[in-house]
Amino acid sequence: MSFFPKIRLRDEVGDYLRNVYCNNELVAAVGADEAERRFVCLQCRLSHPPSFTTVRVNTRLISGENAKRLLGEEIGKQFPSVIFPIHRHPQLDDLLLIPAIGPRKALKQHPVQVIVGAQCGNAVLRGAHVYSAGIVSASKWMKEGDEVSVYSDIEGWCKRGATEFDGTKVFIGNGISELSRSEIFCSQSPIKGKGIRMTDPVYLSPSFDNVLSGYIFLQNLPSAVASHVLDPQPGERVLDMCAAPGGKTTHIATLMNDQGEVIAMEKIAKKVEKIKQNASILKLRSIRTYCFNSTKAVTQDTRDQAEGPPFPPESFDRVLLDAPCSGMGQRPIMAGALSLKELTSYQPLQRKLFSAAVSLLKPGGTLVYSTCTITLSENEEQVAWALKTFPCLQLQAQISLSRTPSVMILLYEWTRRSAIPQI
Repeated sequence: MSFFPKIRLRDEVGDYLRNVYCNNELVAAVGADEAERRFVCLQCRLSHPPSFTTVRVNTRLISGENAKRLLGEEIGKQFPSVIFPIHRHPQLDDLLLIPAIGPRKALKQHPVQVIVGAQCGNAVLRGAHVYSAGIVSASKWMKEGDEVSVYSDIEGWCKRGATEFDGTKVFIGNGISELSRSEIFCSQSPIKGKGIRMTDPVYLSPSFDNVLSGYIFLQNLPSAVASHVLDPQPGERVLDMCAAPGGKTTHIATLMNDQGEVIAMEKIAKKVEKIKQNASILKLRSIRTYCFNSTKAVTQDTRDQAEGPPFPPESFDRVLLDAPCSGMGQRPIMAGALSLKELTSYQPLQRKLFSAAVSLLKPGGTLVYSTCTITLSENEEQVAWALKTFPCLQLQAQISLSRTPSVMILLYEWTRRSAIPQI
């Protein structure tokens, strides 16, 4: 039941990730002790949620100031006695930042306990309530209306329906049960809906469920920065290669004022439907979605003029490759479940996608490659490989807005030398 000081990793994975901050180049620059201090700091930060919740404003439907005012009113309804300041991002007009309050270490823990899965626990730390599907275990006497303490089973050892659990669990806050134990576990069919209404989470953060739908979109700051770095312009043809759930896709279309064409590809049908749903909520019409494997997105048959993939080479003004990755920069992560084999398995897929992206880019076009991980093999090593493999590419200096302090994403902007002068 300990408080979470840093992410728990398998020894082999911890040693592998230590190379991010303790590689020879960094050690030579800052010294071994400082490199190790930075790695320990990284582990700690990964286990906690970001300091700010980021909300993207749909500027086609509402101004940033009006969104800020309405959002303040909605948050005030959730927390009448708590003041949540809402900040406009100093450089990006369409982003609002709401600070998270915590960690709150003095919360009383109740005898009635609820155990949730790790994914559910992470969501609670970002401001979510607990839905019945996320509950793994509950005290045998729990009834509707009880004050309960909620814990995250970060290692996945708790058996569904257990009445108690003495394994590794992390306290994430208190709430009120909206269902009894029997309703959660003993019904003939699973009960849907909210199971625990969180009243005192360890991190106090607003819930954005059905809040200003269509006007705002909940999106991590580095994710929103990726679209700004891409800098799409009205009238262009832009490709989002691995688009689900559509946060960046809809952001790109919004930055283009919904003028032009945004092609969104995703190989899983259910995820494609999510992109369509988000585009519909935000009232965007320039987005075209396709269920397709982006590694096969290029055709050499230039006679094929079909609207959908595969596409002929040099079909797009800009390409966003937010590649599938190990996700080790997502926050919070209280325990890393990946093995070293799994952690290192993404690089070949990313290179296949990269090759397709380069082929699809027009001369003078821009390619942004982004991940939500921290490994060298998926970031800096991919950059070095791309520069060597594709002489037509040139690494460009990022504009200042892309230097948002974060360990969650690395952004690289690429252009074809034929149209952009070298720097």
